[in-house]
Amino acid sequence: MSIERPKLLFVDGTFAELAQAMADIVQVGEQVKPLLEKEQNDEALQIIVKASSHLNTVPEKEFNPAYNLLIHLVLESKDPKKYLPTMCGNLLKPIPSSPVNHMNLASNALTTIFNNLEPTNPLRYNVFMQICRFLKHNNYYEGLRPMLKNLPKWLKDWDTDEEDARKLYVEVAEIASEGGDGEESYHSLIQALNTFDREDQEEITSQEAQQLSLRALRMALLSEKTFLFQDLRALPTVQALSDSHPVYAQLLDIFTEQDLEDYSDFKEEHEGFIEKEKLDDAKLERKMRLLTFASLAASTPNREIPYANIARALQIPVEQVEMWSIDVIRAKLVEGRLSQKDKVFKVHRTTYRVFGEKQWRELGTRVDQYKTVVDNLLTVIRRQQAEAQAAAEREQAEMERKLANAGLDGEGGSGNTRGGGERSGRGGGRGGRGGSGFGSGRGGFGGRSGGQEPRESAAPRAERDDNAD
Repeated sequence: MSIERPKLLFVDGTFAELAQAMADIVQVGEQVKPLLEKEQNDEALQIIVKASSHLNTVPEKEFNPAYNLLIHLVLESKDPKKYLPTMCGNLLKPIPSSPVNHMNLASNALTTIFNNLEPTNPLRYNVFMQICRFLKHNNYYEGLRPMLKNLPKWLKDWDTDEEDARKLYVEVAEIASEGGDGEESYHSLIQALNTFDREDQEEITSQEAQQLSLRALRMALLSEKTFLFQDLRALPTVQALSDSHPVYAQLLDIFTEQDLEDYSDFKEEHEGFIEKEKLDDAKLERKMRLLTFASLAASTPNREIPYANIARALQIPVEQVEMWSIDVIRAKLVEGRLSQKDKVFKVHRTTYRVFGEKQWRELGTRVDQYKTVVDNLLTVIRRQQAEAQAAAEREQAEMERKLANAGLDGEGGSGNTRGGGERSGRGGGRGGRGGSGFGSGRGGFGGRSGGQEPRESAAPRAERDDNAD
């Protein structure tokens, strides 16, 4: 079953013509005819709607067309609100003409009524309540589930007051519970509790408020998916349980922030209470162990919990620690891993059951620890950066020194060559002028050192310097 907008009716004819046709179908034509002739349309429609239960007996193929005509007449009237309860109520009754397909026929008619009302029309609330009752009567929660996401917006559009909103949320909670959706049922109950005026002490301590609060608390305790109770305990109507139902209030405090040992003490103090109230002790004890594990993980500074500590807190043999560790991870209360070698559970993340002054102090301590780690890491990084920069500067200086030395060696070789050449020229000249004796000897020596050999000897030295560099 889905509700979408728009689904318009297309009906042709005057009101009198259509009303007479409808009256004939429900077998009140003779009564209605004189009223229509006198244009007493409201009186005529009242008779037609009153007799509309006859539509449940028409052949299946005529059911929807006939109801569409009736819906059109009612919505076109001056006061549809006067006729809708009767028309919707008839749809909640059995349809003998369609024992197999009756649910689809009725749900289609209810959906048509809802969709042909303006989105902001408050009458939609009344029709939706009828739809909820129809689905509940037929045990068809799946038909309601897709609509629930729109419910808060619809209630706002319809300008629904707190009391009517509460009635609807309670109805939804019952349907979801019967449909096996405990999570949605609990959520709807919390929504219902939020409709009570927090400032009105008389309202939050009323019998209705206390009954709904107790119902929500019992549901939370027995739910396999609800582990955090702080938001529930914060509701004024639930806080009022400390006066009307003090033992339940004490039990709520234990599941909100205490541990397994406190729960054991509670059972000793209030012997027989769990059984008397038909609470499942096995479920409660299992939940309490998981919550105790979560508290232990949250209060462990070094993020490593020895198996022995877990076994002692959960009151279990050490051999069962690994099984409970897996369960607490599945419950999404703690993230971590087991170290079978070291016999510790290493915590990666944990859920705080409550977050008060103590938790703020623990958080501050851990932030300081993380800050110290980060500061130490930054110190190491900066030292490494400084050492790397110094090494790069030394390497650059060494390279520049080698290049400078290579340049000096090249310039020295060229000078010797030039000097040798000059001496060779001068020596040769003097040798020529002084005869072949002494002059010739000077010239020969000068020729060897200054002519070609010095240039040839300078090049290998530069090449060796380049290779060394």
